[in-house]
Amino acid sequence: MLPTHLKFDFNYDRHQLQQELDYCLQQEWPIHFNTKDFNGDWRSISLRSISGRSNDIYAHTGSYQDTPLLKNSPYFSSIIESWKCEKEAVRLLALAPGSVIKPHKDRGCSYSEGSFRIHIPIVTNPGVHFIINEQYLHLQEGECWYLDFNETHSILNEGDETRVHLIIDGIRNDWTDELFKAQGYPIEMEPKGPSYDEETKLKIIAQLELMDTDIARSLISEMRSNKNTEA
Repeated sequence: MLPTHLKFDFNYDRHQLQQELDYCLQQEWPIHFNTKDFNGDWRSISLRSISGRSNDIYAHTGSYQDTPLLKNSPYFSSIIESWKCEKEAVRLLALAPGSVIKPHKDRGCSYSEGSFRIHIPIVTNPGVHFIINEQYLHLQEGECWYLDFNETHSILNEGDETRVHLIIDGIRNDWTDELFKAQGYPIEMEPKGPSYDEETKLKIIAQLELMDTDIARSLISEMRSNKNTEA
């Protein structure tokens, strides 16, 4: 069985993370668009977005670009650049005290399907509980985690301080495969999908991108992860 989460064995400098967060907090953070999925106050601001605007917090299929906020955040930039893969949405997400993100699934955010989401806590407290498939996790400041959001997950902030994470959406490649394997991710246990030649696969992906739906994005991620192409 593939793991629902993976804690990497390296940390980022929480003081530098918090210093750049202070600058970002001077900007306006839109309320999260999935209003049905939470109670309380859940806000976000973008470091990479489709439009290139910091207040564009939607995650779409398309070409992402750095926002002005990222260009003024050199430590965040260095972290993002250190991931040698294609990056899509990169955001800061803030969950206020007393707020709850309800149990839900985010399709297309599973490493086995070709994409992944990284969480780096910047500010947290002991009252923050990350729950995935009924497992309670405590993510500490500066740590780096992969979580399989195809699985049911929720977050509670029962503390007295706003929780803020840096969140990176990446596309799987050979570099990330080596990193995940080195951290104990069992790639050999992944289910094998159907095989296509590269030209056919690209045509199918192009058609799915035009659909712009959650199911289409999930299929795109799955096809990108399928290494068993035929010449």
